[in-house]
Amino acid sequence: MHSHFRSRTDNVEGMTSLQVTDDAIQQTRELRDEFQRFLREYEFGMREVETKIGILRDEFTHHHAYNPIEHVKSRLKTPDSIVEKIARKGIAEPDFARIRSEITDIAGVRVTCSFVADVYRLFDLLTAQDDVTVVTVKDYIANPKDNGYKSLHAIIEVPVFLSTGALSVPVEVQFRTIAMDFWASLEHKIYYKFSNQVPSHLVESLTDAAEAAAELDSRMERLHREAHGVPQRQLAPPPPPHVVQV
Repeated sequence: MHSHFRSRTDNVEGMTSLQVTDDAIQQTRELRDEFQRFLREYEFGMREVETKIGILRDEFTHHHAYNPIEHVKSRLKTPDSIVEKIARKGIAEPDFARIRSEITDIAGVRVTCSFVADVYRLFDLLTAQDDVTVVTVKDYIANPKDNGYKSLHAIIEVPVFLSTGALSVPVEVQFRTIAMDFWASLEHKIYYKFSNQVPSHLVESLTDAAEAAAELDSRMERLHREAHGVPQRQLAPPPPPHVVQV
């Protein structure tokens, strides 16, 4: 009898373990599905921004016989990258609402322009659209980082219309010139190679290269204006009143 009771107990314990495992699997699947829905919202927001920029590019090309955009790149943070950023920011007990409010660069679009003036021109045209809300702007062109990094960063929100209704999605948009993009790409590769412990002589060389890139931008824009009779443009207009300069 004792043996029979023990056998039944083992079976119950086995069933309990199996049930717990099934529940855990179901919860994991639900979390996975929710995370995929969460990322898709950012993907849709990214597509909206890509469409807006594509329209501006085509309109310039066909109606002004000039294309200020050299190329556009987009990226969506991977789940691992999001988890790493949560850890770096020290976000305790994160949920999707907290992640949405704390991490605003999950979706990113990078616009590489021909000239500095084009950077500001495109920024103005994009952010002037009625359904675009500017959250923050970081102008590293007017105020470069200590290492020489230059780019115009903006967090904007665009509406995405889902079957459940409209949703405002934040997207980081970076505007830079070809020279700025080349320098930033090289700097990233060097820091990656040395695991962020870059020798001082390379850091100094990168800073010098950033100054050379800035001079190249200035020269090329002057040549462009002289060749095409383009009037001098204000290169760094102040942000509109609704922009929060950070």
